[in-house]
This record gives sequence, structure tokens and C-alpha cells, in this order.
Amino acid sequence: MSYAASVALQAAVYERLRGDEALGDLVGDAIFDAMPVEPPSGVHVSIGPEQVEEAGDVTARGSRHDFEISVLSGTSQSGGFGMVKAAALAVTEALERGGLELDHGHLAGLWFLRAKARRVENSTARRVDLTFRARIDLG
Repeated sequence: MSYAASVALQAAVYERLRGDEALGDLVGDAIFDAMPVEPPSGVHVSIGPEQVEEAGDVTARGSRHDFEISVLSGTSQSGGFGMVKAAALAVTEALERGGLELDHGHLAGLWFLRAKARRVENSTARRVDLTFRARIDLG
């Protein structure tokens, strides 16, 4: 089992999302690796939890990373899911575009697994949690 590529994957995902023009048009620079102290007022993106499992074989070490990216309406948003779902689509398209380069290991594949859209309990806020799977070869 190796957790070695986790930091490299998170950095590459963050950079891809920060550099994506379509996502930027929807959320500006409100893409967070760590949430700010004050909640953002508009739609924003947050890189969330990750689960890593062994995925090596007889030829090389490897790992499987299931990670979540959340798209949330902000404190000033009281509308429906429209903007949140549009931003979630932009996140998905940015990551499915391919060519994600890691500083450590080789990304063998990246797949969308599921999405869950819901209203935040006791609030008018909305959120979409996207789960992706990355397979990384560590050589």
C-alpha cells in the first residue's frame, strides 16, 4: 500500500480546476483546497475527503484514490440548483479532459463515479458532491 501519490494528485486536481476557464467563469477564483475562515458568498468548489487503497500488482506498486469534490452555493445564494449543477458539470469536464500530470507517480486513469445533489440541512444552500476515482502507478 502506498499513500505516496496523494499529495501529487491533490495538487494536480487543484491546479487543473484553478486553471479551467469554464469553471472560472462560473465561480471565479473560489476554488479551495482548504476552506477560508469566512464562508464564501457565491458558488464555490472545495476539494474534500479521499480514500486510498492498494492497487499494485506483480509488476509495480500502485494506488486507487476515491476523492470528493464539492460544489456549494454560498451564503448569499437562495436559488435552486442551477448554478451549483452548472459548476459541478464544469468540474467534471475539467477533470475528464485528460492530461493530468502528477509530480509523483503516473495517472493511469481518472473516472467519474457518482454525484449527490442535495439541499443543505436547515438552510437554503445547495451542494453537489462529486466522487472521482484515480488509479496511479508508482513504478
